[in-house]
Amino acid sequence: MNLRQMEVFRHVMQTGSIKGAAELLHVSQPAVSKLLAAAERRSALQLFARVKNRLVPTPEAHQLYAEVERLWERVDRVRDLSQELSNPSGGTLVVGVSASLGATVVPTTVQALIRSAPQAVVRIEQLVPHLLVQSLLDGTTDIGVTMGVQPHPSLELLSRYPCGLVCVMPTGHPLSNRRAIRAVDLRGQQIISFPQSLSYGISPRDLYGAYAEEIRASVEVRSGQAACWYCLAGAGVAVVDATAIAGAAFPGLVSLPYRCGVQLEARLMHHGERPLSRLAQRFCELFDEAWPRLMGKARVR
Repeated sequence: MNLRQMEVFRHVMQTGSIKGAAELLHVSQPAVSKLLAAAERRSALQLFARVKNRLVPTPEAHQLYAEVERLWERVDRVRDLSQELSNPSGGTLVVGVSASLGATVVPTTVQALIRSAPQAVVRIEQLVPHLLVQSLLDGTTDIGVTMGVQPHPSLELLSRYPCGLVCVMPTGHPLSNRRAIRAVDLRGQQIISFPQSLSYGISPRDLYGAYAEEIRASVEVRSGQAACWYCLAGAGVAVVDATAIAGAAFPGLVSLPYRCGVQLEARLMHHGERPLSRLAQRFCELFDEAWPRLMGKARVR
């Protein structure tokens, strides 16, 4: 299949019909039908079954669509780059972010970036760590802002920022009068947890030490930011990275330092063999300014 045939196939998969694809492509329905038939001939595959005047994708079509979508991310990136090269004051920046950073420090950075470069477009991709690494490797993101990614030989670390853990709880909670929280204090508490190993690369043993077997979650969510919302609703307490509550994001919560042997770092990364665009460089500069303002800690160089 050539790119035009792939584009037609992709839009038929997305809309479920020849008519829908024709509207997206601004061409006639017969033109779409002709290109789709050519795609089937060229690939030697039946991509759709005709069932009661509907197009039903075959299993082969679903497999092919997944690959076409991955290819289209690169096609979109080429388009973005061509626009950036023709318009240096604008362009598109694609940033892959971890969940908590994507809700606090990154929005502040992006706001400053689009104010300084009003013609720019910033696309945010919120990704789990292993997908964030892959997006940097395959070039679908320009910058990675993450809390839990292990080093990769092809990725260059631009900056790192120390980040502590905090225990969050509703105002008036019995633990809220402590100076700091330790694992022993969490025994018998309703705990709101999320996949720490996925988000931060740490285990329950790292987080709770000898009390890991005693401390059990009452509520399980997907991110530290979500855990804060459930804390605010009174569902329990949670241990999250400090960026989750940066900039007074949850004024109804009390956050206390959580003492354990874990020290997290926020990291800015990019592919080491791809030079940073001016827009990406500016993003890094503005992130560097936003971090101490929101977190009170400068970066580690």
